[in-house]
Amino acid sequence: MTQTATFAAGCFWGIEAAFRQIRGVTAAAVGYLGGHTHDPTYEDVCSKSTGHAEVVQVVYDPDIVSYESLLDAFWEMHDPTQLNRHGPDVGDQYRSAIFVHTPEQQAAAEASKQSLEQSGRFDRPLATEITPAAPFYRGEEYHQQYLAKRGRGSCQL
Repeated sequence: MTQTATFAAGCFWGIEAAFRQIRGVTAAAVGYLGGHTHDPTYEDVCSKSTGHAEVVQVVYDPDIVSYESLLDAFWEMHDPTQLNRHGPDVGDQYRSAIFVHTPEQQAAAEASKQSLEQSGRFDRPLATEITPAAPFYRGEEYHQQYLAKRGRGSCQL
């Protein structure tokens, strides 16, 4: 039985491509989550008035990859100390966030964040929020697998 995990770590194109490379991830879709606007468009989210983050919703097989392994990958994909930005992209839609779907995910995400904070890996505090998942709004089709459609493996920062 598959499970769902949702992450925000800046521009969703590169994050989606990275999660798709993980063995046990069966699907990944970009979209919007965490705001107050129903069924937002990319343009709505970019207006910085919806409160939504660009996210990747990951479907995975927990018999192959653990949620904790997905968390480890998430931390490696971006700088979680930056508030509302990722590289040249600035705005609350680019925030670092873990949207949890179950109490088990909540506990694992909090433990993972605490462990990373205590590791001394970063000189600054983590800006990553951990919050319950709200409705996921799938992004427009032209955003799905954007980099793969263009023959690119990652975003250039």
